[in-house]
Amino acid sequence: MTTRQTHLATARQTPEVAPDAVYVTGWGVASPLGMGAADFSKAFVEERDALADVTAMFEEKLPADRAFAIPDFQVRDHLGRKGTRFFDRSTALALVACDQTLQDTGFAVTDENRGQVGLILGTTSGSVKSTSDFSRETITEDRPYLVNPVLFPNAVMNCAAGQAAIWYGLKGVNTTIAGGRMAGIAALRYASRSLRWGDADALLVGAVEEFSPHNAWLTHLPGGSAPAGEGAALFMLERGEALLASGRRPDAEIMAVASASADPADRPAFVEAFADCVRQALREAGVAPGDLWAVAPGSGPESAIEAATLEAGLGGDTVRRLPVARLVGECHAAQGALQLAAVLAHHRQDAALDGRPALITSFTPEGGVGAAVVRGWQR
Repeated sequence: MTTRQTHLATARQTPEVAPDAVYVTGWGVASPLGMGAADFSKAFVEERDALADVTAMFEEKLPADRAFAIPDFQVRDHLGRKGTRFFDRSTALALVACDQTLQDTGFAVTDENRGQVGLILGTTSGSVKSTSDFSRETITEDRPYLVNPVLFPNAVMNCAAGQAAIWYGLKGVNTTIAGGRMAGIAALRYASRSLRWGDADALLVGAVEEFSPHNAWLTHLPGGSAPAGEGAALFMLERGEALLASGRRPDAEIMAVASASADPADRPAFVEAFADCVRQALREAGVAPGDLWAVAPGSGPESAIEAATLEAGLGGDTVRRLPVARLVGECHAAQGALQLAAVLAHHRQDAALDGRPALITSFTPEGGVGAAVVRGWQR
């Protein structure tokens, strides 16, 4: 048994914080299941049905009448009217999740530390609707005068991350990672390295995806098994030394994050590469498959690839699977961040899970694979 495994077996209630480890010290969600960590946690653990009627959301035709969307979402209800009028939906969801996270964490952004506080945000390609709408104006309107210049900032991929930094005065690292369904895990990996290398003292980390006719059809046409969804989940990440200095209690430790790529056309090789990625994350975390209390997969139980990967990567151990896709739908870039939120939701609701590790897995049709191991505590 490794030193870390011995620690896992003995420390169930009081987190033993290591100075150089990376911890989640607060989190927030904007999702059909709830706004904020408390509402989301309760709804996810109770496995509430968040499918909503979306027929009145847009003028364009949608592939289905119901989706995992927030039809009545208005950013002004959360952040006020001033300065929010021209936010697109992705930006609005991301900023509301940032706001929820900053309210949930004990970390305060001040003039003294804002230069070392940044944001790492995962996306698929920004707001597809904003980009499409702006591009359409350049074709349908008289050039160049009738193209609304106010809409241009929404057409760039890093709009949400940039607006969040401006809104909250974050002057540290600001990075947008376009990784599709892998974006959440990629953002966690990027942020963990940045904190360990001293590039920042604290980072808001997460991912966002909006619901729009464009995303709904992009989900439906390839034969997606889950209805399209939307949401944003953000997490405040800090090094352990900050927690030791302040005496704050973490929500979770990011124990390991691994990623790789393989040719999805060669399915056996792809599954083996995915399983290797899972084994690497577990090995780096010092966690045996039997120590896991849950796996939060990115896809539903009908995904033969993820099922085969987990069977190979966990060596046949049966581990509880959290129904992320069934409860939040297909949220593309936001999926990985919502998987982490799902794990932390159970920790927030159940102190009996204190100190126990969980596994998060994800893959993309283009060949990206990733896995993360986290252990959480009730806070």
